[in-house]
Amino acid sequence: MSNRQTKTDVILIGAGIMSATLGSLLKELAPDWEITVFERLESAGEESSNEWNNAGTGHSSLCELNYTAEKQDGSVEISKAVKVNEEFQVSKQFWSYLVKSNLIQNPRDFIMQLPHMSFVQGERNVSFLKRRFEALSKHPLFEGMEFSDDPEQLKEWIPLMMKDRKVDQPMAATKIDTGTDVNFGSLTRKLFNHLESENVQINYKHSVDDIKRTDDGAWELKVRNLDTGVSERRTAKFVFIGAGGGSLHLLQKSGIPEGKGIGGFPVSGLFLVCKKSEIVEQHYAKVYGKAPVGAPPMSVPHLDTRLIDKKESLFFGPFAGFSPKFLKTGSLFDLFMSIKMNNVSTMTSAGLKNFALTKYLINQVMLSKEQRMEALREFIPHAKSEDWELLVAGQRVQVIKNTDAGKGTLQFGTEVIHDADGSIAALLGASPGASTAVSVMLEVIEKCFPQQIKEWEPKIKEMIPSYGGTLSERIELIRDLRDSAAETLELVNKEEDADEERRILQEV
Repeated sequence: MSNRQTKTDVILIGAGIMSATLGSLLKELAPDWEITVFERLESAGEESSNEWNNAGTGHSSLCELNYTAEKQDGSVEISKAVKVNEEFQVSKQFWSYLVKSNLIQNPRDFIMQLPHMSFVQGERNVSFLKRRFEALSKHPLFEGMEFSDDPEQLKEWIPLMMKDRKVDQPMAATKIDTGTDVNFGSLTRKLFNHLESENVQINYKHSVDDIKRTDDGAWELKVRNLDTGVSERRTAKFVFIGAGGGSLHLLQKSGIPEGKGIGGFPVSGLFLVCKKSEIVEQHYAKVYGKAPVGAPPMSVPHLDTRLIDKKESLFFGPFAGFSPKFLKTGSLFDLFMSIKMNNVSTMTSAGLKNFALTKYLINQVMLSKEQRMEALREFIPHAKSEDWELLVAGQRVQVIKNTDAGKGTLQFGTEVIHDADGSIAALLGASPGASTAVSVMLEVIEKCFPQQIKEWEPKIKEMIPSYGGTLSERIELIRDLRDSAAETLELVNKEEDADEERRILQEV
C-alpha cells in the first residue's frame, strides 16, 4: 500500500446518476471545492444508471398505478403520486438549467416526450382506474390526462395491444402525452463529461475497499487501483456513497450509528426486448398495468417504447429474479457479507414477514421464456416468441429496516442515510431512484451542509425556480415551468417532430 495520502473537499463513490447529480450541483454552488470521484468500473453509468439496466421511465406518477392506493372507502389516495411528480419536475428544472447554461448539450440524447398510459381489464380495475383518473385530473400536475373505456378509442391509442384482442370484458386506459422516456446512462455520461471539464478528478477502475473516520473528523478511504493493485489513502471532509447496490457495504464499513440495523435484499430484473422495426412502429407509449396479486410494487408490468442509441425498441417486464449479488457486476457473497451482528435480527424478521415475496421470487426465477411470453400476451395478444429476446437488467437492493410498521420492514423507495455531523451520506434503495435524483441530492445538501444553505439558496433557486415551496399550490408556475422545460429540453411529440423534419427538408 502506498503511503501517499491525498486530501480533497468532497469524495463521491460511484459514477452513477446520483453522484453525477450531486457533483454537478456542488460545482455550481461551491465552484472552488475540490471534488474527487472513484468508480470501480471502466466508465460512468454502467450499473443501475445504464440505459439497458432500467426501464428509462421518467417517473412522474402519470401511469404507475402503485403510486395511487385505493382506500377502504373506495377513494384514491394521490399524495404519493403528487410527491413523485413534483420531484421529477425538480429534475427537469435542473436539466433545463444545465442545457440553458450550455453545461450539457443535445437534450434529445437523454430525454424524449412519450405518452404515459395505464391499461387495465376487468370491471373492478376499470372502476379503480376511472376513480384514479378523476382524482388526478383535478390536480394541475396531471393536466391533460385522458380516460377512455371505448375499445375503438383504445385501438387508436395502443394499436399493437388492441390487435386481435377479444373485447369480452371491460377495459380502460388513461393517457397523458407529456410523459417522458429518459436515457439515464446518456445523461450520467454527459454530467461526468461536464464535471471533468470543471477539473473534477474522476478515477475509473478504482475500488474503495475501506472507509473510516480520522481523529480530526474527516474520512479516510482505502482506494485500490484495479489495474495496478496498488492501494492508497484518500481523505475528505465530506463523502457521498452513491454506489448503488454497493452502498450498503460501504455504509457498514463507515461504522456510523445511523447505518446500524439496516439490511438489504437484492432483486434482479429481466425484460423481454423487441427490436423488429415492423413491430416497434406499432407502439409509441409507456403502458403500465397492475401488479399481480401478491407481487411487490417493483413488479408492475409495463410495455415501453425505448430510444437507445437513436434506435427505438420495445421493453416488456420487469420479471423479477434472485441473485445474492448487490450489483450486476458484484459478488455472489454480497448478501452474506452484508449480514452483521447489528442487523441479523432485522434480516431474520424480514425473511419471516416476507414469505410471500420469497415465494413470488422463486416462481419468477423458475419461469421459462414461453411462460414470460404468456405474460406479454396479456399486453400484446399476438406476440410471437421469436420476435422477443430476454435481457438481464440491473440489480436493485431493497432496504430492510425497523420502522413503526414493525421489525424487518422491507422498503420500496430510496433513502438517504447520513451521520449526525453531516460529513458522510449514503443513498440506499431503488425506485423511483434516478427520476428523483435532483430532489434526493438536494436533500443530501440540506442535511449535510446546513451552514451553507442560506448562502446557496439564491443559486439553488436560479437552477430550480420551484425550490423552497410545493408546486401543487402554484398553478401558474407549474405551467410556466412545463412550457419552459418543453422548449429547453426539446420535448415534442412524434407528430410535431415529423412535421419539423419535413419543414427542414423543404427549406433545404
